[in-house]
Amino acid sequence: MEGAEEEIFFVLAGSGLSWQDDGDGEKTYEIGAGDCLVHLAGAEAHSVVAGREGIDYLVFGTRAKAEYAFFPRLKAGRMGMLWAGMIETHQWKQEDALGDPELPEPSPRPRGIVNIDEVEEEDWGRGDVLVHGRDLGIAAGSVQTGINYNRIEAGMLSAPPHHHSAEEEIFVMLDGEGTALLGEEEHPLRPGHVVARPAAGRVAHAFRAGDAGLTMLAYGTRDRGADIVYYPRSDKIYFRGVGVMARLEQLDYWDGEED
Repeated sequence: MEGAEEEIFFVLAGSGLSWQDDGDGEKTYEIGAGDCLVHLAGAEAHSVVAGREGIDYLVFGTRAKAEYAFFPRLKAGRMGMLWAGMIETHQWKQEDALGDPELPEPSPRPRGIVNIDEVEEEDWGRGDVLVHGRDLGIAAGSVQTGINYNRIEAGMLSAPPHHHSAEEEIFVMLDGEGTALLGEEEHPLRPGHVVARPAAGRVAHAFRAGDAGLTMLAYGTRDRGADIVYYPRSDKIYFRGVGVMARLEQLDYWDGEED
């Protein structure tokens, strides 16, 4: 159980069980390709148990600086890299000594697990922007972060080129092909590529789909109160916390400071 971090899992292939313990008993839930799992900070303890053919999944998290985690089977916790019982025996050896966890029969899935087929697709865009998106994070109850399953129409953009002051974004290419537009640079994309856009990087980004379209996961932190977005193509600036879009006169740092 993560004390401060919110985690989002996305299953790429295979199947298995989501093991969870919210303090009211252990439960399991069947999971497979296309499933999105949200684990809120301070909520249930969780793990993934692979099925016979294995399971491939991505995990996204918020990287809390003072993170602590609780391990209910050991009734112990970890603060950063510090483990209370590490002097005697390493944590993984203590876990191994307990044997395999009990796996109760699968229960009906909770709100925190959704499949892409269960989330309604919404079209978004104008002009050269057209995306068919499914907001998996909202559907599964995420709070600190978000994740979208986006299909970009062939030849179209994912969004107007922009960059964020406070929110960090990570994009994972799943299907099709396209191009990452990073400032003045263009980079070809194929399935398996990951594009990281750190906050305050000052390099605008967008994605253009190829002839077969482009499908991706778009993950991001959610800090709309502090976030400011700049759109260099139209010279707009968006103060997201107050919902104001404007154009401002750009000045040199020393403008008006010299005699």
